[in-house]
Amino acid sequence: MLLGFNGATTMRASLPQDIAAAAEAGFKALEIWAAKMDDYLTGHSVAELKALFAAHGVQPVSINSIEFITFRPPEEYQQIKARCRQLCQLAQALDCDKIVVVPSPIPEGGATEEEIRAESVRVLRQLADIAKPYGVNLAFEFLGFPWCSVRTLGQCYDIVKEVNRSNVGLVIDTCHFYAGGSDLRDIERVHAPKLLIFHINDVEDRPKETIEDAHRLLPGEGVIPLDDILVRLSHIGYDGLCSIELFRPDYWERDPVELARAARQATLEVLEPYFRVE
Repeated sequence: MLLGFNGATTMRASLPQDIAAAAEAGFKALEIWAAKMDDYLTGHSVAELKALFAAHGVQPVSINSIEFITFRPPEEYQQIKARCRQLCQLAQALDCDKIVVVPSPIPEGGATEEEIRAESVRVLRQLADIAKPYGVNLAFEFLGFPWCSVRTLGQCYDIVKEVNRSNVGLVIDTCHFYAGGSDLRDIERVHAPKLLIFHINDVEDRPKETIEDAHRLLPGEGVIPLDDILVRLSHIGYDGLCSIELFRPDYWERDPVELARAARQATLEVLEPYFRVE
């Protein structure tokens, strides 16, 4: 299993700081936070960014993210497609093969499960067609929060199967898995190659419906049944990217290198009983 570091964990750090912190902590992979890359590229070239990764021995493994891709008005959806094409071009130039895409909130007035499924399938197929010439895979990430249109692994995986595109898979994030009440048995249904990214984290002990990103904790410090999740991932033969993704503002105040080291150590302690970790 390849262990990666996600730029959301150090949100107030720059992309060069993320790359350096990941390298200092021993990570071989970094998930790029897209807004940080936008900032960096206002004053630097893509070639300079690629050289920065190479100089630190860190591989960019995904770009996070294109948010709220579904239920958009036509003019906004055109912007989503343009953003997808832009990020695919950057991903190709950086030898980065994954972009995370995120479903939208439930529309005002509501939507049935069938309407959510149909809209998600339609949009993912269209974005997959944009991404394919660039060799980029789209990783669809369900969000467990009550307002999201796609909240559980079961719902997300059924959508990905219906999309039926070779370059569309999914993300399991332990916070969203737990907060949305996903069924552990649904992990066993997942065809491992369709699981493109596994985001690991923990959360505070609080009612699931009140969980927000700010309540995330380092793995092993909260109440998510990580062992139950990990043993099932091992059963399906998952051996892909595991990235630590935290949005906790308290952590953003910490030195990026110190936080990256603490994140790696905490994650290794949780993962190593189940996986061989790079």
